[in-house]
Amino acid sequence: MSKRKQVSAEEKRIRMLNLFHEKKEFYQLKELEKIAPKEKQIIVQAVKDVVQNLVDDGLVDTDKIGTSVYFWSFPSKTKISKKNALDNAKMQLDEYQKKLNKNLEIIEKEKVGKDVTNERKTLLDKIKDLEEEKLKLDNELKKYQDSNPAEYERMKKSIVVAKEAGNRWTDNVFSVKSWCKRKFFIEDSIIDKQFGIPSDLDYLE
Repeated sequence: MSKRKQVSAEEKRIRMLNLFHEKKEFYQLKELEKIAPKEKQIIVQAVKDVVQNLVDDGLVDTDKIGTSVYFWSFPSKTKISKKNALDNAKMQLDEYQKKLNKNLEIIEKEKVGKDVTNERKTLLDKIKDLEEEKLKLDNELKKYQDSNPAEYERMKKSIVVAKEAGNRWTDNVFSVKSWCKRKFFIEDSIIDKQFGIPSDLDYLE
């Protein structure tokens, strides 16, 4: 008797996500535990973990209505996740490019006796990686061009994402300032004035 081929964890994720996208309905876990084994060959014992894994990655939405917990995901959910990742990659690419330009300016002024080759190489490598990631995400987005844009309205976390992005770039600014201070012994006030950084720059609450 031949053994049934074992399904990998990633394949289970893909099959479960396809189930949501094909049906475009809302499910309770017990319903998924009945449907997934029959239609997607995912063993019932694995259904809960696979669904939770997709929820943790932001690919499946969940909410409690009364005493019941429902799960759902629409095709545009994946498109939105890809678009957000692309937007973040673009923001990071722009930020690292700005860092590189600023550091090159500082190098021109303070390069006597100071070697920053390693730091520059690190930034250039990071920019290259981000450019490759941007290209990959651009290609991924093309797969979802036919998705309904109205599904964007379902996103409820845009404010949180914007706040996190703002704090992330604020943290990057502080990191660059700290690096400049250690490397070139420049005071905070001079760095702020030279690069137009507000003196009251702080994290968003």
